[in-house]
Amino acid sequence: MKDAGLYLFIAGVGSILLNQFGYEFKLLMWIDNWGEAVGWVIRGGAIVAGAALFLIAKSAEPKEAEQEA
Repeated sequence: MKDAGLYLFIAGVGSILLNQFGYEFKLLMWIDNWGEAVGWVIRGGAIVAGAALFLIAKSAEPKEAEQEA
């Protein structure tokens, strides 16, 4: 889950950076179909969700290691 969060975070940040130069990831081209504001909300949501997944998974790792011992 940590890797999925990291990839989602990178995709969101990368989408914002590329959008500033007039480009977009092919996988994420659909997000501006409903308007520019919705596209920004989806990009921001991807960043927040990715960071949350990453941090939750990272905080759960020590607990898993303690349970195995």
